[in-house]
Amino acid sequence: MTESSNDRLPGIAASSYLNTAPLIWSFIRGSQRDAVELFTDTSPARCADMLSSGEVDAALVPVIEYQRIPNIEIVPDVCVGSRSAVRSVVLATRRNNLKKIERVALDDSSRTSVALVKIIFREFLGFEPAWTTTSPDLRSMLANADAALIIGDPAMKIPRDQFRVFDLAALWHEFTGLGFVFAMWMTRADKADAIVALDFAAARDEGLGHLNGIAASYTDQIQLSEDEIRRYLTENILFSVDDEMRKGLKLYFELAQKYKIIDEVKPLEFI
Repeated sequence: MTESSNDRLPGIAASSYLNTAPLIWSFIRGSQRDAVELFTDTSPARCADMLSSGEVDAALVPVIEYQRIPNIEIVPDVCVGSRSAVRSVVLATRRNNLKKIERVALDDSSRTSVALVKIIFREFLGFEPAWTTTSPDLRSMLANADAALIIGDPAMKIPRDQFRVFDLAALWHEFTGLGFVFAMWMTRADKADAIVALDFAAARDEGLGHLNGIAASYTDQIQLSEDEIRRYLTENILFSVDDEMRKGLKLYFELAQKYKIIDEVKPLEFI
């Protein structure tokens, strides 16, 4: 007998990066492990595409995509963000000054950070380099560009003694005084009734209560020590949206519209 669409578990997607681990732990090993069908072997950009195409009912999506994908709503309060240095969204270069950069290679797995780096150059540095988009391999990116945008776990493994590494969230905070939201859970509006039954905030809190286990399980995968992983998830990443983060998100959308990265700023709609 074929399972009806009304009986199936909600499908949700999140990237496999370390910074999503506390948000999805509950759905993998915790109290909500039987509540969803979870897809994690994917990039943030792919998560947005899966939500847009209807392959999943909800996804942890780069925030810029809220302004691009029609008929989606946001799960309130839960995010991947940073008050200042994020460590895992960086611009790497051999140049000693951002104003000397002429060509930037962009990580094709990113959406929010691609928009952010363009805003930083246009609004705050006052010029625009040439852009190229490619897969995230630092050496090949820098063979054809002065700087490379790298996101996620690979960004934390860039040798700081060989490259000048600029942290994009730290730059944003330096120029604006605000925190930055990189991704939030979003759902298709026609699936919101099913998704609202999931408790993403409780899942976050449950995951944050198991950071030692998360650190132990990721240390071999991303080649960072358990202590480094715990510090990253507690000091660099913020998983809740407060007033400062909301102000940062509002300004980011306004600047994205100013520079025609998005057509318009639609108001935030929450489930």
